[in-house]
Amino acid sequence: MLRLSKLADYGSQVMAYMARDNTVHSANEVAAGTGIAVPTVSKILKMLARGSLLVSVRGAKGGYALSRSPCEISVAEIIDAMDGPISITECSTSTCQQESICSTRSNWQGINRLIREALEKVSLAEMIEPKPQVVNLIRHDGIFA
Repeated sequence: MLRLSKLADYGSQVMAYMARDNTVHSANEVAAGTGIAVPTVSKILKMLARGSLLVSVRGAKGGYALSRSPCEISVAEIIDAMDGPISITECSTSTCQQESICSTRSNWQGINRLIREALEKVSLAEMIEPKPQVVNLIRHDGIFA
């Protein structure tokens, strides 16, 4: 199973919360709005700022703001800021001890590249758009449920 880390998941939630309006947000405000603990939100905000996705604003009304428009920030960038380069296998971004005898390395690298390209195509703006939930009313035997 491919799975993002909890921090990457929370990072996307924090970014989505901040993208809903283009203002400066404090860690306390983001924590209250997302239901994520303040210390975790503070850590995430710093990581996203280090990844150049947020800017820090000093002063009494300070906090963090998006560094660019939500349509210019990709899901891949958020994951990179939280977890480092996207890699579904060890050989996708580095070398391993099996490299010289591995018959699947180039295939995994290709798969990793396709996943990255797909995540780069999804913007933060798209992530905050409401999506209708599709309900399948036909059972496997072809009868409506």
